[in-house]
Amino acid sequence: MLPLFLLALALAADAFAVSIARGAAGPHSIARALETGLAFGAAQGIMPLLGWALGALFMAYIAAVDHWIAFGLLSFLGVRMLFAAFSEGDDDAAPEVAEAGRGSHVAVLLIAAFATSIDAAAAGLTLDLFGLPVWFSCAVIAGVTAAVCVPAYWFASRIGGKFGHMAEGAGGVVLVGLGAKILFEHMAWV
Repeated sequence: MLPLFLLALALAADAFAVSIARGAAGPHSIARALETGLAFGAAQGIMPLLGWALGALFMAYIAAVDHWIAFGLLSFLGVRMLFAAFSEGDDDAAPEVAEAGRGSHVAVLLIAAFATSIDAAAAGLTLDLFGLPVWFSCAVIAGVTAAVCVPAYWFASRIGGKFGHMAEGAGGVVLVGLGAKILFEHMAWV
């Protein structure tokens, strides 16, 4: 159980960092914190199952580009946050504009959840080594990820509200940095 828990914590690290960035830029809302935890937890639970199911058949092809995909998606989200942080007039947006942005918020959340869970697909290849049912291992990974992401978002949203656009800009920098970190780590393995 301990090795599985440690794997789950390691896989949750990127999602934790992105939850902090999203919380700093997002509204202070328990609903947003819960949906962030749910999205990241679900992605982190599904991707190892997918990796396990696909096995070594396609993993060599995915592993060759997964770091580029994660870098591109996280950089896109980070640059988007940076532009939002430095654009003017966002604070006075009409309620209709805020409601129209709901679909965009969900899309960005799903992209971030996918981007941070790509490495979990590769970890899925190791699930048989734990001697536990694969579905149980995936549930533990999902639960641990959700458990760290909800409070990360919640606490960051409390701080972010006080610092406004500055926190959103910092979150954008964190996302771009995280994407670069993933890219450089994988490039060092080559």
